[in-house]
Amino acid sequence: MKLIHSQRAGSLHRGVVRPKPVSSQRGFTLIELAVVMFIVTLLLGGMLLPLSGQQDIRNHGDTQKTLAEARDALLGFAMANDRLPCPATAASNGVESPVGGGVCTNPYDGFFPAATVGLSPVDAQGYLLDGWGGETIRRVRYAISTANTSAFTTQNGMKTTGITVLAPDLKVCSTGVGMATPGTATAACAANTALSTDAVAVIYSIGKNAGTGGAGTEENHNPNPQSTLAADPAFVNAPQGTAFDDQMLWLSKSTLFNRMVAAGKLP
Repeated sequence: MKLIHSQRAGSLHRGVVRPKPVSSQRGFTLIELAVVMFIVTLLLGGMLLPLSGQQDIRNHGDTQKTLAEARDALLGFAMANDRLPCPATAASNGVESPVGGGVCTNPYDGFFPAATVGLSPVDAQGYLLDGWGGETIRRVRYAISTANTSAFTTQNGMKTTGITVLAPDLKVCSTGVGMATPGTATAACAANTALSTDAVAVIYSIGKNAGTGGAGTEENHNPNPQSTLAADPAFVNAPQGTAFDDQMLWLSKSTLFNRMVAAGKLP
């Protein structure tokens, strides 16, 4: 009897369905999923928005590097040829005009003579490009002083004239506001706005807005397709912003003379 009872009890015990333990793990609720998606959207938005800004920074840096290389190339050319090159024209395929220097065809509104100087990268026509793209409007601009009867671009002109007499006359202003006689040979910076009054050469890019800008108060003074002023010896290098994005470097008289003297080309 005990054995039968024990077997029945065991059978009953085995037949009892025990509840499974409740897992402590659970899935995301709809609210939690919505919060996660919102956070992911914010993160992606924060990453995507600066991409254009990062590209702008890269292009700006590449342009600045190109301008610096162009200025160094001018110094090398001067030491090798006893003069600076004339600017290239829109039709000279990156070659200075006239070939061999002298009285330049476009002293204030020409292009950097990359083919003459031997600098790259250039476009299919031989013009030096800034960091903003491969369009023709992205070509690097270049201006040269015509002082002392074009001594700076004439073979042995600097040596013949002499350091004490040479007086380069390109001006670089921090603003175009108040500029005296703009568009004429006597154009000059307003009082207390001159960054340089005796630059030998100016090298610049008309920036990201090359195709649409250029007619504002500041950029209008730097020869460009939208400028309404005649080219003159005064240029503007204003703070960077929405109204001005030109990038500019210039070759100072002291830097040129120092290199020429060190190379034995002057006095």
